[in-house]
Amino acid sequence: MTALLTAYVLMWPVIVAGVLVAIARGFIKDVKEAHKEGRMVI
Repeated sequence: MTALLTAYVLMWPVIVAGVLVAIARGFIKDVKEAHKEGRMVI
């Protein structure tokens, strides 16, 4: 039971890190595109 609880608790940081990486990739892609087109992101 302890191993399952430990795995459950440790799973969330991995999921959050994956979502953060996906958001950062999209943002970096948008920044590069905007820079190429000569416009501001915001």
